[in-house]
Amino acid sequence: MPAAKRIRPLDLFTREEWEHVSRRSSLLGTGTVIHAWAVIALAMAAAIWQPWLAILAIPVIGARQLGLAILMHEAAHGGLHENRKINDFLGQWLCAAPVGAHLRNYRGYHLTHHKYAQQPEDPDLALSAPFPVTRTSLRRKIIRDLTGQTFLKQRRNQFANALGLGIRKTKGNVNRAQSAREAVIPFVATNLLLLAGLTLTGHWWAYFVLWLLPLATWNQMVTRLRNIAEHAVVPDHNDPMRHARTTLASWWERALIAPYWVNYHCEHHMFMHLPCYRLPEAHKRLAQKGITAQMEVKRGYWGVLKEASSKPEKAAA
Repeated sequence: MPAAKRIRPLDLFTREEWEHVSRRSSLLGTGTVIHAWAVIALAMAAAIWQPWLAILAIPVIGARQLGLAILMHEAAHGGLHENRKINDFLGQWLCAAPVGAHLRNYRGYHLTHHKYAQQPEDPDLALSAPFPVTRTSLRRKIIRDLTGQTFLKQRRNQFANALGLGIRKTKGNVNRAQSAREAVIPFVATNLLLLAGLTLTGHWWAYFVLWLLPLATWNQMVTRLRNIAEHAVVPDHNDPMRHARTTLASWWERALIAPYWVNYHCEHHMFMHLPCYRLPEAHKRLAQKGITAQMEVKRGYWGVLKEASSKPEKAAA
């Protein structure tokens, strides 16, 4: 299957516009990582100070944990720092490892997704192909996410693969086991550091309530919502302006569902090397040129979810 079609930046931007909108900043890239951890720390501190604030802290922290995965994604494109070693260190140890991911493994997988977006070879196609589903089906998925069932299944499979349990020793399975170990060991190490740090402050319980619980619940749900919004029920798998979706998000959606400009996914697929902190500006310039009218752009996540769960329920027998 041929690779997904591409758009040349200078077909839509002047050279001056493109040089401006595509410029990278190590300060801004590093700043996003600092911001993610600062929000997590402040939310934890607030809930430690007033335990009832955990009701608010859990979704805030869960969304920033997704934010760490988004910033790992940014590092996979080299967008966190102009120095490759610093970029990869930030992306691996401050973004990927704490949430159970691995930058190097993700990078190869994700670049394949860009090359074959929404084509049969796209490794992410399974995330969007089942949609639309029924509302009942989507509701069950969200319940599994919010009750920790999705997290436990994923971690159980990841740890089992890392230990080589239940898989035959073929070349592909050995590689899968190695990839799982490469993610599990840093995940365990960074989480033990978090537990140790909170224990030294006298708040060991905060690791379980204010880190592990958000990771196992809210983070799972918003990760699913992100995946649905990005590629589910897009109108044209062969059109580079319509095989990914931009969702215009409100302030609270950006805070609790779509941090760090991940909602500008159509622009990201059109120009995958644009740093995430430049995507709003790119969208604005494209809107001024009337180009966003040709793109797959929706307003708000609720509308996207309604479309993604529009399959009719089966009639009762």
